[in-house]
Amino acid sequence: MNNKDTAQLAIWKSLLAGGIAGVTSRTMTSPMERAKILLQIDTSKNNSSTFRMMLDFYKKEGIKGLFRGNGMNCLRVFPYMSIQYFAFQGYKNHILNNGQEEIANIDRVVGGFLSGSSCVIATYPMDLLKSRLTIQGMQHEETSVMKMMKSIYHNEGGFLGFYRGMWPTLCGVVPFVVLNFNFYEGMKFYYTHIYGMESFTSIHKLTFGALAGSFAQIIIYPFDLLRRRFQIINMPGQAVRYDYTGIVDALKKIFVREGVLGLYKGLAPNLMKVIPATAIQWWIYEVITNYLR
Repeated sequence: MNNKDTAQLAIWKSLLAGGIAGVTSRTMTSPMERAKILLQIDTSKNNSSTFRMMLDFYKKEGIKGLFRGNGMNCLRVFPYMSIQYFAFQGYKNHILNNGQEEIANIDRVVGGFLSGSSCVIATYPMDLLKSRLTIQGMQHEETSVMKMMKSIYHNEGGFLGFYRGMWPTLCGVVPFVVLNFNFYEGMKFYYTHIYGMESFTSIHKLTFGALAGSFAQIIIYPFDLLRRRFQIINMPGQAVRYDYTGIVDALKKIFVREGVLGLYKGLAPNLMKVIPATAIQWWIYEVITNYLR
């Protein structure tokens, strides 16, 4: 088998491993994801306790309330994470097949940009539906996925309605993916370069994954908040109405009306989700790819 065949096989392993890792990690952290989204769309200055919110989900809706929107999220996350790892590994293999021993930081940035933008564009409509399904039950009557899709198509601009809020999403997700891959791959490279690959244990994979995800999320969080608000800006029955005309206008108005902390509303439950999610995600990805080698 030549180098090209080996690289192509590794790409497909990344495709499978990335999807499995994404679905597993997101399902395990679904309650924190729902709490984060509800805090993000709230424009008041009163932040509720994350644990109190999750307890409220359970009291009002049972177990289903803790995982509301997770089914749609899993349908989105599998291709989302598969494409993300597929694109990054494909670019990485392209660089390595040209004779480099390891990809440089600029190559990690380019690979992260390609993987982040491609996975967002490919799966964004499912992300929008997941966000709207997540806030159901707490604010208005439930609607089936099909009715929601028809409503978006007929009332929010046709096919383009499914891409509402994509620009702030790209502004948040692409830098997150770039930073996440850069931090993790960088830490892994320097550690294994000093101590050897045989010493790179599950503890290191989990730790590096958690650190990479948390650092990246803190840096880009305001754009994640904008992403959610733009996704529901014209949602029927939505109690909170936004008057944002664009990304810059939204950032200014949130800062004036809600203060600096308003830009980081929901960060606590988000980190409660991101830290274990990225740790588990990277660990599962490494385990599966190592097993398939």
